[in-house]
Amino acid sequence: MTDRFLKAKHWQLFLLMVGIPMVLQFVLMGQLVVGFAFQSHPDLVIMLGYMKYFPILAILCISVLFGWFWSVAVGLQNKVPVNIRMKVKKFKVFFIFPLVYMVAFLTFFSVIMSSPAANNPEPSEGLIGGLFAVVVPLYLFAIFCFLYTFYFVAKTLKTVEMQREVKFGNFAGEFFLLWFYPVGVWILQPKINKMIEE
Repeated sequence: MTDRFLKAKHWQLFLLMVGIPMVLQFVLMGQLVVGFAFQSHPDLVIMLGYMKYFPILAILCISVLFGWFWSVAVGLQNKVPVNIRMKVKKFKVFFIFPLVYMVAFLTFFSVIMSSPAANNPEPSEGLIGGLFAVVVPLYLFAIFCFLYTFYFVAKTLKTVEMQREVKFGNFAGEFFLLWFYPVGVWILQPKINKMIEE
């Protein structure tokens, strides 16, 4: 699977990460708008029922994005010079946490939106406070892990390209291109394709 991501064309990755999820989101949003615009008394429960599909779209996009990151960070390790030590185990831990966190959060959101509790306009304050106390620290750590993933993938790319030890200044451009991946995939993937061919 790693080879498929590394050999994929930039437009293929863009379609999977951005194009298809965006089209599906437009379709779902169109159905919501039509439901509100053309019904004299729109059923809010049915409208909220559509919301359970948004996490599925997000999981599709996240799966492709994380698959691409994993493929670059782990798949290019055999092209890193032998004398350079990359912390791959640390990357794997920091890589897996936000992935599990996002899938769990999106699944929880989808279940909540499709459950009878979604009809209750006043949830308990204790539940909201408890969720806030758990979700915020996990969210902040997930963001840190996500940034570390960008850092490691960008460093791996530049190390393979330059064949020497690199500092953040050398791969800051790649870091931000990974952060803004809808643009970055068009620039970085052709470089990755070249590395694989060589």
